[in-house]
Amino acid sequence: MGEINIYHLYPAHLNLYGDRGNMLALCRRAEWRGIEVNIVPVNPGDRIAFSSCDLLFMGGGQDSDQKLVADDLKRRSGEMRKAVEHNMVIFAVCGSYQLLGRYYTTARGEKIGGLEIMDLYTDAGKGRLIGNAAINCAIWDPPRTLVGFENHGGRTYLGPNLDPLGTVLHGYGNNGVDKTEGAVYKNVIGTYLHGSLLPKNPWLADHLLRKALAYRHQDHGLRELDDFTEEQAHQAALQLAASKRVNKKPSL
Repeated sequence: MGEINIYHLYPAHLNLYGDRGNMLALCRRAEWRGIEVNIVPVNPGDRIAFSSCDLLFMGGGQDSDQKLVADDLKRRSGEMRKAVEHNMVIFAVCGSYQLLGRYYTTARGEKIGGLEIMDLYTDAGKGRLIGNAAINCAIWDPPRTLVGFENHGGRTYLGPNLDPLGTVLHGYGNNGVDKTEGAVYKNVIGTYLHGSLLPKNPWLADHLLRKALAYRHQDHGLRELDDFTEEQAHQAALQLAASKRVNKKPSL
């Protein structure tokens, strides 16, 4: 039915809270439909052939890893921005999501310049925003929920022309104040939701696959899968987020 190239950016450095499971979900859901997936791991110092990449996955990392990644990516940020403007797909979680913006200020006060792909910035806050989360996401009509786990000290603020991924139902989202979570620009999605996100939200995984196939001008009509188990996992996570049993109240 098709073929896509998924680039996994710095898998040894960006893999907090099971983010690697997002890659597994993308690959399995593609393979179950007969779509060939070529996984290309990218390590620091490797050349990134953005012209061959259909979907770039960037997981979460510690501040030290973010700085390493930021320094490495800045050397090829121009090529990356050009690919984004041509609708290459990016899915970025937590620390990588922050790096897509203008800058990120660490808890020690160090200002790390971002890739300036998204009109957002992140400042360190007092305390961490931790817990199970759920958002209402309008990528689909009617909107669907997304569920995951957040744990971040940064507070992210979106520019006036940047759409959030969703509106917070349970949890904290981008900054714990304005009820936004994540951001969307062209075919780029950034989010704070770990857990990993895609196995419990198969509709988002399929959205990314459709966009990646369309980017290569391939048939993107994905056949339906039996998502009974995934739906059960989603509902269980949604109930856990609503219970607020493990959410901690930080200083906002």
